[in-house]
Amino acid sequence: MAQKALFVTIKDIKQKSIIGGTVDPDKIVQFVEVAQDTHIQNYLGGKLYNKMQELIINDTIDDAGNANYKLLLETYVKPMLIWFTQAEYMPFSAFQISNGGVYKHTSENSVSASMEEINMLTRSALETAEFYTRRFMDYMDFNSELYPEYTSTANEEMHPDRDVNFGGIYLG
Repeated sequence: MAQKALFVTIKDIKQKSIIGGTVDPDKIVQFVEVAQDTHIQNYLGGKLYNKMQELIINDTIDDAGNANYKLLLETYVKPMLIWFTQAEYMPFSAFQISNGGVYKHTSENSVSASMEEINMLTRSALETAEFYTRRFMDYMDFNSELYPEYTSTANEEMHPDRDVNFGGIYLG
């Protein structure tokens, strides 16, 4: 697939996350792509991920025949991606690499967050992303027949991860 579509816009991220409206979109976009490739593709699987890409690139996601995919994107995938993006972005947000090296930005009228605070924010963003991922998994458990790409397999495609255990303790 030569072209690549992001499943959220920078506007979506700025409106529905802690990332401020004045943050340069060029500083965020690569983290959206990383989160989409590593987290979202992992849960959608390669075939459904590629189907969603195709519908967005071809501008057919809003067609009546694709209503289920639109619902999946808007209700389940976007919230997951917004929160996974934040978790990917936060550890790097204060840094910039340029010809002179690696720089940490500071502001005259603010205090930089400590590494401990950044780690806490990152964990919190991941917990929220995991909540939305569980919602997605629950939805797919009951509606997978609406998405044949989710249940069909091909050797060359990534299989969807259907495990919602994020490392917590199971008391059963």
